[in-house]
Amino acid sequence: MIKLDEFVRNISSCSEPHSHYSDCLKALWWVQKGDWAKAHDIAQEEGTILGDWVHAYLHRLEGDLGNAAYWYNRATRPVKQDESLEEEWKEITAHFLSLEP
Repeated sequence: MIKLDEFVRNISSCSEPHSHYSDCLKALWWVQKGDWAKAHDIAQEEGTILGDWVHAYLHRLEGDLGNAAYWYNRATRPVKQDESLEEEWKEITAHFLSLEP
């Protein structure tokens, strides 16, 4: 299993995410790399409630809280209000890393 610190190092040292990462991890990778649009496209195309969770986070990051709330609902996740964006990114990323073989 990949650890969060390894994933963060990969973001800073590579120009592309590893091909074996899930689409959700790729979206989270790209948003940290500064490409919100690419991250959004990946999350939207993922097509599951897991992708919806990443999609919700991306709209929260964008500042579109109404749209974020819609996607949190679709993902059956609570709408985040008090948690920092950085904390939420770490929480979501750690979850998806735990699913990696």
